[in-house]
Amino acid sequence: MTDLTPTTDDQHARVVVIGAGQAGLSVAYHLRRLGLEPGTDLVVLDRAPSTGGAWQFRWEALRLGSAHRVHDLPGMRAMGLAFEDADRSRPARDVVGAYYRRFEEHYGLRVRRPVAVTSVTRTTGGLCVATRTADGHEGRIHAEVVVNASGTWGTPFVPWYPGRDTFAGRQLDTTEYRSAAEFQDQDVVVVGGGTSAIGFLLELDGVARSTRWFTRRPMTWSDTSALDLESAVAAVDEQDRAARAGEVLPSIVSGTGVPVSRRIRAGLDRGVLRDERVFARIEPSGVVTADGEHVHADAIVWATGFRADLRHLAPLHLRTAKGGVVVADGRSAEEPRLFLAGYGPQASTIGANRAGRLIARQVMDELAAS
Repeated sequence: MTDLTPTTDDQHARVVVIGAGQAGLSVAYHLRRLGLEPGTDLVVLDRAPSTGGAWQFRWEALRLGSAHRVHDLPGMRAMGLAFEDADRSRPARDVVGAYYRRFEEHYGLRVRRPVAVTSVTRTTGGLCVATRTADGHEGRIHAEVVVNASGTWGTPFVPWYPGRDTFAGRQLDTTEYRSAAEFQDQDVVVVGGGTSAIGFLLELDGVARSTRWFTRRPMTWSDTSALDLESAVAAVDEQDRAARAGEVLPSIVSGTGVPVSRRIRAGLDRGVLRDERVFARIEPSGVVTADGEHVHADAIVWATGFRADLRHLAPLHLRTAKGGVVVADGRSAEEPRLFLAGYGPQASTIGANRAGRLIARQVMDELAAS
């Protein structure tokens, strides 16, 4: 069940988990199994108003299995729950939110929400997590170990192009997209080469007056309707290499290609999913392609991905000159009392699940050694 008790001025916990999405809940589940008591030894914080992690904010038309897959949390099947059995006629945000709520309640994880983490700093005995509740109450939790599982939804990435700030129409990123109906009879430019961009284009087809799709690199389509295992392994390995080197993490999609489902195949056949090289600049009334064509636009949808949301970790000075954070097997190289769940090779939902057990065991070893 969700614990709505506000954070007091100063508290102590053995472990604080920041974030209650896939990665955070997976770690919390395993830590509970290893003997930590939720609410006292183990405190799970979530800034979102409800259950479901980032899924609760996704657009209404998104359904499970259309482009995104959610893997079961560890221990879900023991409850008789599985996403493969979920009602796919319902919005994905509602299904995931309901399943996560049942999971939290069943295992008594006592997630505190909405509680934002404003900073994490070093102290003599561990790490101090500064918090702020929805009503503005500020507090501190002193912990021996912190597991950061804050995900990426809070930090959408919008690249800069010449003239971007002069555009007279509407600009929005993935987190701001709600419904194709908002773009009825409009000319819409979609930017980005991931599954969100594809989903937007398919939903806008027949609603918007026109759509044009621009990507930084040519799209790579997988011949199968499921993710190719060899490509997926290679992409995860590249994420792991980048994390260990402290580099900015590459896109998973750029290393795997996009599987062609029946829905995507239909979009390709209709010409809806025809990507073009990204435009050269933006003007008040639209964009100018690399070939000099002016494309009128009432709106630009930036489906250009996300960056890891690590702003609250800034006081720890973990960023390298390469722009990333050095992380090996889920553990910060710079601060051994900090673990990053769902980061780099763990970013997929199945990766987050597998990392939950690994990180939980490392956390328990660190507690035993301290």
